[in-house]
Amino acid sequence: MMVDSTLVQVGKNLSEAMKILEDGQRELEPGTERRRFSRTSIPGPLQGDGQDVATILHLVHNLIHEEEETEDKPSQHRMQNVGEQGHMALLGHSLAAYISVLDRERLRKLTTRILSDTTLWLCRLFRYENGSAYFHEDNRDGLVKVCRLIINARYEEYASEGYSVLSFKQPIIYQSASCRPGLGQHLCSQLGLPLSSLCTVPCNTIFGSQHQMDVALLDKLIKEDVEAGKLPLLLIANAGTPGAGHTDKLGRLKDLCDQYKMWLHVEGVNLATLALGQVTSAVMAATRSDSMTLTPGQWLGLPAVTAVTLYRHEDPALSLAAGLTSSQPVEKLRALPLWLSLQYLGHNGIVQKIKHAAALSQQLLQKLKSLASIKTSVEDELNSPVVLFKFSQEMSAASSGGSVEGYCAGEKEVLDAFNRWLGEQLAQLVPTSGVDVVELEDEGTCVRFSPLLTAAVLGTQHKDVEDLVEKLMELVPVMSSTMCLRQDFREETHRHAATLRYMEELSWPGLGAVRYEPQAEEMDESRRKQELEKINTELLKKLQELDTDIIFSTGPEFGTEEGCIFIGMVTEDVDVSELVDTIAALGRDIEESGRLLENMTEVVRKGILEAELQLQKANEEKLMEEGMLRQLPLVGSVLNWFSPVQSSIKGRTFNLAAGSLDSTEVTYSTKAQAGRPSLQDTPTSSSKRLPGQRLFQRPGASSDSFSETSSIGQADDTTREESVTVSSSIHPPPTPPAPEDSHTGSDVSPQEVQESSEQVQAQVETEEASEERPSEDQEVEQSFR
Repeated sequence: MMVDSTLVQVGKNLSEAMKILEDGQRELEPGTERRRFSRTSIPGPLQGDGQDVATILHLVHNLIHEEEETEDKPSQHRMQNVGEQGHMALLGHSLAAYISVLDRERLRKLTTRILSDTTLWLCRLFRYENGSAYFHEDNRDGLVKVCRLIINARYEEYASEGYSVLSFKQPIIYQSASCRPGLGQHLCSQLGLPLSSLCTVPCNTIFGSQHQMDVALLDKLIKEDVEAGKLPLLLIANAGTPGAGHTDKLGRLKDLCDQYKMWLHVEGVNLATLALGQVTSAVMAATRSDSMTLTPGQWLGLPAVTAVTLYRHEDPALSLAAGLTSSQPVEKLRALPLWLSLQYLGHNGIVQKIKHAAALSQQLLQKLKSLASIKTSVEDELNSPVVLFKFSQEMSAASSGGSVEGYCAGEKEVLDAFNRWLGEQLAQLVPTSGVDVVELEDEGTCVRFSPLLTAAVLGTQHKDVEDLVEKLMELVPVMSSTMCLRQDFREETHRHAATLRYMEELSWPGLGAVRYEPQAEEMDESRRKQELEKINTELLKKLQELDTDIIFSTGPEFGTEEGCIFIGMVTEDVDVSELVDTIAALGRDIEESGRLLENMTEVVRKGILEAELQLQKANEEKLMEEGMLRQLPLVGSVLNWFSPVQSSIKGRTFNLAAGSLDSTEVTYSTKAQAGRPSLQDTPTSSSKRLPGQRLFQRPGASSDSFSETSSIGQADDTTREESVTVSSSIHPPPTPPAPEDSHTGSDVSPQEVQESSEQVQAQVETEEASEERPSEDQEVEQSFR
């Protein structure tokens, strides 16, 4: 059997290209610098000499993984698992380019065969008899073409008169309130219809699923439109809503469409289950629809594969006018990647992938039933390919100790924030699970697991579901304890109302937000705002340096308040009162340290002036004691040799803490600083931690929680009061070292004050000695004059 050498070369080149792009292990040619692929060189002029294929592929690889290389860490983004079937889909795109250059007759025969085979396989696989197929890149494009087909069929003069015929009888398109956002608006935009032609049908409110279209209300709306002289044209139903994965009552909707001669179009992820041996009656009713859109690329993990719209219509001329069929053979090559992939997988392989995704959903649903704090929402307990779950305060409050009363005002918003955090954490911890966060009108924020859309792409296995449940069991206790301690944190913050202000941030998934308020009242508004931001920034820095697992941050990127400190999730063993006391004490220390530094400049200036006056007075007294002869250069040296005179000028030492100028006579005689205690002897807090006890952990609390968050244990309220009293003294207690680049006034520590005092003392003494010598020279010069 002869094989086209070009086809062999295409497959070989694709394999080599995929190896370079996926592995990146192939070395560049000698002399090729890596920096030539950096972002700074793109865009740039086209090089005069061409480059080889390997160099270009390496450029593409570097552009794909550029962020990972600059950050020196692996990417957290989900990457599609491109298996052998994925390579077949990519090969289809390469072959399409090669086939397009064949002669016209050979191209026509080949494209007709590819299109016919793919259409037949899909119709049989998804139980859609006597259907035609339209392959399209945008999964909304098939519905747009179907609408044009219906308009051409219902308005006989549309082909000749155009949109003017629509004004006599306005077409109406009906869609569910649970359909894809923006789908109806896109249809009206592409068809040139006004938005008044779009009718959104509400979902059930009393009976049935709250995500299903209300059939009785739809019937009423259609009757009203018919009586108003409008033309019901199309109904868009869901076999798996985008949010919750529920299926509309397709059987009743089809009967209603037949009654009013409407077209029924169905879309949704649940259509994939039509390929299984056992299909629910609700989804099986989709086979009676006039058209439906399939996305086999997502279901089977096929990259760059088109979506498919299957439809039934007997007039090929209208299909051609609507754009559902084409006379151009090249356009039929869109089906080539799917044609190759379906043959590679085979019927059994396709069914196995869909069955595997359905089994993953059932596995997770059964695991979630054993978690008391998790509330699930599924359409069918036995056959639901989409699982929704969320953290529920009502279900966890009974088993967790804490204060939840008084927190009902914004409870829904708080729960939404917690569930949003839960979904983000699960997606980060178990990225192959494919979970994401959805916002639903009735349920609020939920975490969604839809393996039909993600399992084949990400390669999700049963082990990933077990890991997901394991991480969920670790996160739920933390969420429960944080929810119960939020009210305690609010009350403790109000207890420190003089210095701390509780910030009401219902959208923050954590213990809460707080802000330290400066105590100075004489500052104007701008100065106070600047001081507030400076103190809270330094306070946040100090809290982040503490030895604790509690996360302190600036909160959301687009927060409502500035200068706030947000506390993240905590475990049940956290001592909230100690946490708030520490925040208040650290804030006072930073504020008082800032004041100390501000006052230091004035104190030093006054001390230097006083020292200069005392030194000048001492020089005058020395001159009176020694006489004029001793000031002459030669005579004074002879007199001093025969009759030495001991200098009466005493040095001065300046104490920064006391702001006083003292004599250095005692210092030089005893070789030690006397009279005043060292600043480092300031008593500190007497609260002690037990061995192995972390910061902010209550004594005797269990350490088997999710994170080892703990705190300084306090024996009683007296110890806490002693700690607060000492912290509010003028000398702040030793704190963790601040970053080197910090130059704010609040960075002053007692050690720095002591060092500054010693430096000033040495400077004053040096000035005394230097001033003593020039004074003698000046007197000698005056005597010669």
